[in-house]
Amino acid sequence: MHLVLFFIFGGLCVAGALNLLLQRHPINSALSLIVVMTSLAVLYLLLGAEFLAAAQVIVYSGAIMVLFTFVIMLLNAGAEVRTHGSKAAYIVGFPGAAALLAVLTYIFLKHRTELGSAKLGGYLVTTHDLSRVLFRDLLLPFEVTSVLILVAILGAVALARKEH
Repeated sequence: MHLVLFFIFGGLCVAGALNLLLQRHPINSALSLIVVMTSLAVLYLLLGAEFLAAAQVIVYSGAIMVLFTFVIMLLNAGAEVRTHGSKAAYIVGFPGAAALLAVLTYIFLKHRTELGSAKLGGYLVTTHDLSRVLFRDLLLPFEVTSVLILVAILGAVALARKEH
């Protein structure tokens, strides 16, 4: 059953990511990113990381994506102007993507017997240990990240403000 759920939510995650790239309107892209984040939370849940799955839903799918959607709506972004892109991107991008896919396929096929050999560590990390690391040892980066997000939002609002 885990394998079936993995393929369902893995496919949903990839489909949401592709939809994110192909959408023209920013709100639809943000909603596709919410699908990706929620699918990742289910994949974390399948791996047995319940705390990480809950944090993924609460922090990313909930708070951050609602914030992104709010900022996009506040900026009142309309339809984007469609460009044809640069020729250099097409010349380098498609062969580069094909080469990357070929290398990944080669590595996967050569080492396919070694891919399923993951083992658990000697001990399990509890939620108490994880919270101690997040809110004691890494408190400064946690708070700096929140201030950085706030400054980015204020900058976007200041740039989008219309002069009277």
